[in-house]
Amino acid sequence: MLPYLAEFIGTTIMIILGDGVCANVNLNKSGMKGAGSVQITFGWGLAVLLPAFVFGAASGAHFNPGVTIGLAAAGKFAWGMVPGYIVAQIAGAFLGSCIVYLLFKDQFDETTDEKAILGCFSTSPAIRDIPRNFFTELITTFLLVFTILGIGNVKGAGTIGLNYLLVFGIIVSIGMSLGGLTGYAMNPARDLGPRIAHALLPIKHKGSSDWQYGLIVPIFGPVAGCLLAALLFNVIPW
Repeated sequence: MLPYLAEFIGTTIMIILGDGVCANVNLNKSGMKGAGSVQITFGWGLAVLLPAFVFGAASGAHFNPGVTIGLAAAGKFAWGMVPGYIVAQIAGAFLGSCIVYLLFKDQFDETTDEKAILGCFSTSPAIRDIPRNFFTELITTFLLVFTILGIGNVKGAGTIGLNYLLVFGIIVSIGMSLGGLTGYAMNPARDLGPRIAHALLPIKHKGSSDWQYGLIVPIFGPVAGCLLAALLFNVIPW
């Protein structure tokens, strides 16, 4: 029970901090509006790092179905626990985004830009090209999961918490290099849970939740990327 609870709470915290930095930077009447992509990129890295330190020992701090599936495909996590982890992650992402809405409700009410509002919940492409967007999410998730698996080759990293700092570096690096393409979801739960919240919440000026994009690119792109990462990791003669 503890691992699933840890994934739920950890993912909730991650989304409060991650979607929170997007709202903090993009919504009207926020004191940090306009701070820019650098703050968002570091904010997301820290959003993963902080709950990872808290819940790493309890659940492994996946907070991401892509990581969970990738570890299972690489033989480093039990397949039987995968469904429960994914449910906990999506539920936590939904709850976290609802809390962000409550915290920033006044700012949401003052914002009329539908794209900016959706961007506080879920990802979207800078240029819409579904096949290329899919490939982008595949590659970014491949980089995330392959390097996470590779951290296991660093002796002692897990015992001193260096592994979590390295994951922070991975997320910031991917965001800085490739984040402008699709918003680097790399995480089906991170996008799906908040997108469901966007669809259900009574947000004053919201537009479409863009399910045509959201049910394809940020879900199946990361799944394909994590499986490719596990396959390559397993064939390399370490």
